[in-house]
Amino acid sequence: MTRAGSIALRILLSGTFLLATPAEAEAQDPRPERVFTTGEAFDPSGIPAYAGDHADVHARIDADLDAHVAGLQRWVRQRSISAQDDGIRDMAQLLADDLRALGFQEVELVETPGHPGVLGHYDAGADRSLVVYMMYDVQPVEDNWRIDDPFAGELVEHELGTVLMARGATNQKGPQRAFLNAVDAILRTRGTLPVNLYVVAEGEEELGSPNFGAVVAPWLDRLRKADGAFFPMNIQDPAGDATLNLGVKGIIYFELESRGGEWGGPAKAEVHGSLKALVDSPALRLVQAIASMTTPDGNTILIPGYYDAVKAPDLAEQRLVNALARDADDRRMQEALGVARWIDGDEGRDAIVRNLYDPTLNIDGIWSGYTGEGVKTILPHVATAKMDSRLPPGLEPDTAYRMLRAHLDANGFDRITVRPMSGYPAATTSVDEPLVRASIGVFNKYGTRLRVAPWLAGSAPFYQFTRTLGLPFVFGGLGHGSGAHAPDEYMLIHPAPGVEAAGLAEIEKSYVDMLFALGAMEDRAGPSP
Repeated sequence: MTRAGSIALRILLSGTFLLATPAEAEAQDPRPERVFTTGEAFDPSGIPAYAGDHADVHARIDADLDAHVAGLQRWVRQRSISAQDDGIRDMAQLLADDLRALGFQEVELVETPGHPGVLGHYDAGADRSLVVYMMYDVQPVEDNWRIDDPFAGELVEHELGTVLMARGATNQKGPQRAFLNAVDAILRTRGTLPVNLYVVAEGEEELGSPNFGAVVAPWLDRLRKADGAFFPMNIQDPAGDATLNLGVKGIIYFELESRGGEWGGPAKAEVHGSLKALVDSPALRLVQAIASMTTPDGNTILIPGYYDAVKAPDLAEQRLVNALARDADDRRMQEALGVARWIDGDEGRDAIVRNLYDPTLNIDGIWSGYTGEGVKTILPHVATAKMDSRLPPGLEPDTAYRMLRAHLDANGFDRITVRPMSGYPAATTSVDEPLVRASIGVFNKYGTRLRVAPWLAGSAPFYQFTRTLGLPFVFGGLGHGSGAHAPDEYMLIHPAPGVEAAGLAEIEKSYVDMLFALGAMEDRAGPSP
């Protein structure tokens, strides 16, 4: 069956329309076909394992491990909830002081319109320079943790072994302090580093990084001369498998508001619900506006042009996706998420392509009028929705906002207010970059079963590195953690027998190897054949 015929059948069976011709159905699905021209799959095991020997530095990590654990605990014990401005400046100062204690010759606290950033530079006189991104803020905490104080930095016995359970344990204070522990071990053993290091840290990542550009600005020209950028992160699952993502989607986050006024609807306050026969409803107008932006099932965006700007998979990305599809386990992912199926029953490569290359339009929250117990019949004067849209490479935030506004205006919703709250573009790095290949070589040294994805379906402000600075960017490392943004967040410190994810000592040793590997990596070149 053709794609249009399949769509027509789904519409017919859904009951949305009694009849739909293939042409009408195709008009309801503006998503382009993602044509693959190769069946080849990228094999990360084909990249030679890093062969450097730094046994003296590794031995230092083993000897200092208790102190290194204490370093992680000290970081998570410092509150730094950006949404509540709780401990933020103290955490920024703690980070700055730690960089100075390690021997960074330059450290600056950078004031922004929001929370401060931190810049640090260690000049090792090396040929290569690496920019290390850090975020020092964390999410608010919930009441239903299994420990009394999520900021106590407790070591807890877990089914996977001994874990550090605390807010920020894995997102991202734990892996970041582990990276600095590795730096400390190199300096104590060798006296200097194999690369020059820049640290660029922000305290607003959990707020959408609205002022990260102001953090980078003072050293912009210096940072552009670096050889790459790196973000320490735990990316292993308990079995030791890992997915290295080479980028992220962009995002826009906005509010839609419908408010009564000259067009109709109560302008100053809610009125009695019986008056709906005579009075427009801002709440219904908002619902209709949102509904106009997608097909009736909510799964296909109908904003004209929204899919057209998305970049089609190139050959290198096709090879990455083919490799991901070979090992895909849709059912396991669905069970973990508590969902019965993917949209349209997609699976395997189709599901991966849809997840990576389709933009999204999502309602995060919507409210209006009375939502308490019992009955209260009113016609509200205002209705609001918070929404986000994830943007694959090629679809820019300004373009997305412009198309959104044009669609609303063209469909009679010109009085709906669009209030942008955040937005930034996607970020991507080629798998052929020496930085990426050197990183994969370190994973291979530790026997990691590695998958490499073109990018993550989530979003982060990594464009500041790939676009503003023009650098290849890698985010990831050995280690396992879970519970980010949720209760009982943890990072694995000492794995139990049979758990293959790295513990803290091995994490830090891999960071040591990563720094030496990056110091010896090849010059940047064009993509391989």
